[in-house]
Amino acid sequence: MTGPAVPFREIVLKVHSRCDLACDHCYVYEHADQSWRTRPKTISDHVVSRTAQRLAEHARTHALPSVSVILHGGEPLLAGPARLRRVCEEFTSALAGIAELDLRIHTNGLQLSPRYLDLFDEFDVKVGISLDGDRAANDRHRRYADGRSSHPLVLKAVELLRQDRYRHLDLGLLCTIDIANDPVAVLDALTELEPPLIDFLLPHATWDEPPPRPDGSPTAYAEWLLTIFDRWQEQGRPVPVRLFSSVLSTLSGGPSLTESLGLAPTDLVVVETDGQLEQVDSLKSAYEGAAATGFDVFTHSFDEVAAHPGVRARQLGLAGVSETCRRCPVVRSCGGGLYTHRYRSPGGFDNPSVYCADLEALIRGIEERTAAATESPAVRDPDELLAAQQDLTRTLLALLHESLDGSGGETWETAWALAAEVESAPAGQAALDLVLAHPYTRTWLLDALEAVRAGRPVEVPPVERLAASVAAAAVHARLDLAVPVAHRDGRLFLPTLGEVRTGGAGETGTALVRADGEGFTVHTEGGALHIARGEGEGPHWSPVRRLGEAGEAGAVREAGEPGPVQAADGPGPVPTLVLVLDDLDPYRTCFGTPAAPRLCPAAADAWSASLAEAWELLAETVPEQAAEAAAVLTTLTPLAGGAPVQAGRHGYGALGIAAGGDAHTLATALLRAFRHAKLRALAEVTDLYASDGSWDHRMPWQEEREEPVPFSRLLSETYERVGLGLFAPRFLAGVPQALDMIEEAAETTVDGKQLLAVMRKEINGTHGTSGRNGCTTDAERTAMR
Repeated sequence: MTGPAVPFREIVLKVHSRCDLACDHCYVYEHADQSWRTRPKTISDHVVSRTAQRLAEHARTHALPSVSVILHGGEPLLAGPARLRRVCEEFTSALAGIAELDLRIHTNGLQLSPRYLDLFDEFDVKVGISLDGDRAANDRHRRYADGRSSHPLVLKAVELLRQDRYRHLDLGLLCTIDIANDPVAVLDALTELEPPLIDFLLPHATWDEPPPRPDGSPTAYAEWLLTIFDRWQEQGRPVPVRLFSSVLSTLSGGPSLTESLGLAPTDLVVVETDGQLEQVDSLKSAYEGAAATGFDVFTHSFDEVAAHPGVRARQLGLAGVSETCRRCPVVRSCGGGLYTHRYRSPGGFDNPSVYCADLEALIRGIEERTAAATESPAVRDPDELLAAQQDLTRTLLALLHESLDGSGGETWETAWALAAEVESAPAGQAALDLVLAHPYTRTWLLDALEAVRAGRPVEVPPVERLAASVAAAAVHARLDLAVPVAHRDGRLFLPTLGEVRTGGAGETGTALVRADGEGFTVHTEGGALHIARGEGEGPHWSPVRRLGEAGEAGAVREAGEPGPVQAADGPGPVPTLVLVLDDLDPYRTCFGTPAAPRLCPAAADAWSASLAEAWELLAETVPEQAAEAAAVLTTLTPLAGGAPVQAGRHGYGALGIAAGGDAHTLATALLRAFRHAKLRALAEVTDLYASDGSWDHRMPWQEEREEPVPFSRLLSETYERVGLGLFAPRFLAGVPQALDMIEEAAETTVDGKQLLAVMRKEINGTHGTSGRNGCTTDAERTAMR
């Protein structure tokens, strides 16, 4: 077992070891471990004090921001108000100034009264109550020893907790599943009580003592839960259900929300009434002594318990589940099931869960029912992807403003206020959207945020970029608004428009940029420069240029009417590519190769001619991909060398292009870079996979001597090859097998599967989709690389 032990963030404190009910499904009293018989009934002051000290020591050592202490039993309320007050006081005092304390209690509710709730209100103790549904369901197991029903008193406790003065303490309801109960009646009874949360718990069972299955169905528990899920959906999800929320989270690439599912390491330790330190309580269902560690709060630290082999075994994530589970596509969601449920003698816990078939059926059932509703439209619709990217840019801008928290000074605050003024006009809002959509805006925002997060002072140029962007938006919208913009080294750059030369080298200051119907004027201390709308290259002005339409001799035209660079439909089926040639923006240096300096007109024309020839080849060969690229790509930047075409670190819609190469090579590189940029853009707005690097994959086109790769690379190369294969079918070799690997991989999320469906549709009917083109030798793999 490698890696540091995971510190405990949750302590289950057994304050009383007996119970006032005789539930026949209770793991404490009815299952394999009977150690409760030798425990003190009530926790002592000494145990409480020592445990609080140990927890404070642990929290301080690991700098834990918060810890949870769950008061448990038996029935914890049997400890009485005085004992519970002592517990709350000890832990509150011990953790003061060290970590935030989250106190909770799990109870059957029979003893709950205002006396207890007033105490819990004083110490902010949250209360969870066990209730198995309607009276018929609850009385199946939760009865007094003499057979009397507990249901009326539990409902009374729930109603008391729902009162306005106590509602903030309500943690929710815990319901142990019994498939003999009517699932709809159970859910209806629980939701009628309007709890903040419902937690459905599978009854503890092992391979030695499997759960009851009256009809013999291997998925009876999944079917019961899916019936509840359908009813929950029908009701409009009135109450969060932890089990369902966890599955939905992991399917979309998020974390597990419960210990019973997912691969997150355990961070819980149990303290018994006698001070013994034990592993998770449910292990008492496996065998006598299964939860024991041999440690206690008097002589052992929590760090020693965290290093116990039994605890470490539940902190290993994927490495801690059985080989069968590691190969299963749903393991990210189920996590191999609750550790206890894997037990089988004599081998131990290296098995799938006794609920394995149920968990798989439940996860797949929820996915089938919700995939359409949870899928991101950005995966299938290029316009939705552009909108999501624009939302992301706006979010990053707002985050930068918040993160600067005044440190941007008057320059930033003035520009921020002017941005709001620009947005107050419809034309201004559209114009600011246009400027923010420029790919290198993202480069600026991410570089500035990185500096803020690293604690570095944000330099002046990043702060000044906002003012330049606002000024450019005002010019686009023809708003009569004076915007102060910094100029440095005699140059003032306006994103999407061009560069004004305000003076000589070394000259720095602030200019006022004001738009008018004929263009805009830049006022400096040395005078005023007027730049006419559509003005070409001159001694004081270098405009951002626009590439001529593909097929028109590759001419580069000066940017005429300042405005958005758009892709228009060309004659016939061939889409026309109309792009900005941006060799001016200071933030265009986001590629693996340095950006080239400003191109002279002859070099720009030659560069454009090469691009036009390659684009015509793409438009004729793969018109659908060309049409999408034409709608998305807005900006090309010349590079000083390197790969023929590159996608930058960020900024969807921009590609960097190096000179040289024939049309076919450039066309292939264009398509590859566009696919790479699109996949990265998708990954920025939705989760296509999770737990990357947990599994190794060997791509069909890899040489045998090469190391396996993580899922992210398998997906990216497959996605690129699907696009390239439509242009040059040789790239489809191995793609069908790779698509099958992605489908069967545990890392694939709901949106990852949606992208998989898109790729299958793209290559549907092409040569190679049957797998006949798969690479079988190193020579074939080399040819496809």
